[in-house]
Amino acid sequence: MASIVLSNVDKIYAGGVKAVNDLNLEIKDGEFMVLVGPSGCGKSTALRMIAGLEDISGGEIAIGEKVVNHLPPKDRDIAMVFQNYALYPHMTVEENLAFGLKLRKMPKPEIQKRVNEAAKMLGLDQYLKRKPAALSGGQRQRVAMGRAIVREPQAFLMDEPLSNLDAKLRVSMRASLNTLHERLGVTTVYVTHDQVEAMTLGDRVCVLRDGLLQQVDTPQNLFDKPVNLFVAGFMGSPSMNFVTADLVRTDGGGAAVTFADISLPVPESTFTEKAGLDAYIGKQLILGIRPSDFEDAAAANGHSGTTGWARIPARAEVTEELGSEINVLFLIDAPPVEHKDTVAAKDADEDEETIPLAGDKSLWTSRVNARSHVRPGQNIELIVDTHNLHFFDSVSGLAIGHPANAGR
Repeated sequence: MASIVLSNVDKIYAGGVKAVNDLNLEIKDGEFMVLVGPSGCGKSTALRMIAGLEDISGGEIAIGEKVVNHLPPKDRDIAMVFQNYALYPHMTVEENLAFGLKLRKMPKPEIQKRVNEAAKMLGLDQYLKRKPAALSGGQRQRVAMGRAIVREPQAFLMDEPLSNLDAKLRVSMRASLNTLHERLGVTTVYVTHDQVEAMTLGDRVCVLRDGLLQQVDTPQNLFDKPVNLFVAGFMGSPSMNFVTADLVRTDGGGAAVTFADISLPVPESTFTEKAGLDAYIGKQLILGIRPSDFEDAAAANGHSGTTGWARIPARAEVTEELGSEINVLFLIDAPPVEHKDTVAAKDADEDEETIPLAGDKSLWTSRVNARSHVRPGQNIELIVDTHNLHFFDSVSGLAIGHPANAGR
């Protein structure tokens, strides 16, 4: 096992295109680090540079405190798992697992021991004599992972290994990956464009955009404390709701954020937590609210009577019933936020379907308990937890009060 450190790493292609721009990242020994971002953000390029499959244009990469800039892939003691399995079709599962070890002239008893251990770990024992054509997609991907595991490398590098699998299989494979990592404890760098995958797998997640590092943090901190509009909009599903709003003082001496015909009180504790927010009183900013911070007032079990919960009347335009909860899509009488960061985060969500809207209004999403039973066309009174409001500078897109933005 080993740590992996990228220091001021650049990748510039012909024509001056910067795929990775001054990337500084420290992946700790035994850590599961996920690189996430939209297509073309540089995540796969960064992974390939760690592997030695791409030359770096500048900076330094160290694996286990050894600078590997000019080492070929075979000398870096890493194992890669690709999206397309890359199995040898004419070989059995057992032969596929053993092939890399045979090339290294490892003794036969040691090869057999490692192959059997990996097969048992991955539930492949009964498939050892089969060829890849006789396996399902999930089984083939497990063989690809087994081929990496038998190497016992310093680090695993995985490039979207689950993206060819169907949705249900991806969920079970994520659980398998988590279990494997806990058992093996090998440093793992994992690339995905799927932020749900990133949130469920990573000890920490590195969010990239246009080759630039946006934020590296635990999944929960990325969700609760995004550093800017892009991270806020990209992480979380459904994505965060945004609106341009005014931060004002109320008659009672408190503060509120107002937009459309809605006024939400801002708790005093928020000003303590978010240094510099008071400087925006009397100014416009961008307000962000997570869908999960809403609830149906009628099904809220007394939430609406507690401090910090404010009411928003709405009309359900679309409802998405998910069993345990319902996504309620509703309109607010304010134009959508057209900031370069929110546009980029929205474009990155390839699966998002937009529905045509009437007038200059924004479509918001709230996630409420299934007890709500709300249906399209019905009026609903939503409550929102005002302790969890997010505030962003209208020009820079930076999160107001985030420690990483101090002095920026």
